[in-house]
Amino acid sequence: MKALNSRYRHSPAGQLAVALYRISQAIQYLLRQRAEQESLSAAQVQALLFLKHSRPSAHTMGGLAKGISLAYPTISAMVDALERKGLVQRKVQESDRRTIMLHLTPEGEKLSGDLENLLDEIEQAIQALPQAQQEALNQAARQIIYRLNAAGYIHLHEMCWHCQFFRQNAHPDDPHGPHHCAFMDAPLAEADTYLDCPDFHPDPERR
Repeated sequence: MKALNSRYRHSPAGQLAVALYRISQAIQYLLRQRAEQESLSAAQVQALLFLKHSRPSAHTMGGLAKGISLAYPTISAMVDALERKGLVQRKVQESDRRTIMLHLTPEGEKLSGDLENLLDEIEQAIQALPQAQQEALNQAARQIIYRLNAAGYIHLHEMCWHCQFFRQNAHPDDPHGPHHCAFMDAPLAEADTYLDCPDFHPDPERR
C-alpha cells in the first residue's frame, strides 16, 4: 500500500506517520497476544484497562463505548461477556437510578493489574534510545495526542485542557509551571497537562 509505505511519503512528517502506524501494529499484536493468553478478546482487555485507569464518572456504558471507540451495542454484548466471566458488574448509581455504572470485581481488579505489563516491549524499545531522544519523543507525542484528541480521533477527557479548573498560561513568566490548576491551587508544568487526572471536571466551554 503506497499510503502506508514510507518510500512514498517524502516529507519527515509523512515518514513519521508511517513509523507511528508500524508501532501501532506492534501494539495491536501485543494486545491480541495477551488477550489470547487470558482467554479474552482484545476489546475486553481494553475495557478492563479503561475501567482501571479512567475516572469513575466515566464508568458507564456510554463512557466505555466512547473511551475505547466501539459502538454501544458492541459494548453491551462485551460487558455481558465480562460479567459472565466474573470480571465486571453493573450497579445502579445511587444519585441517579437511571444510570448504570460499571465496576471491576476483585477478580477484574487483579486481572487488569496483571495486564499492566502489556506495553513493556514498547517501553523497552524506547528505553534503548538516548535520554535526550526519549524526552524529545515524549514531548512530541504529547503534542500529537493533544491535536488528535482535539480533532475527535481519540478521547482523553481527563486532560487538563478540557477541565474547568485549568487556567492556561496563568504564570507566563514561570517556565516550569506556566499553567495553573484551580482545584489544587498550584502551578502546572506543560508536561503535566497531558496526563489523566482523577480530579478532572469537564468544562462545557472547552468541549
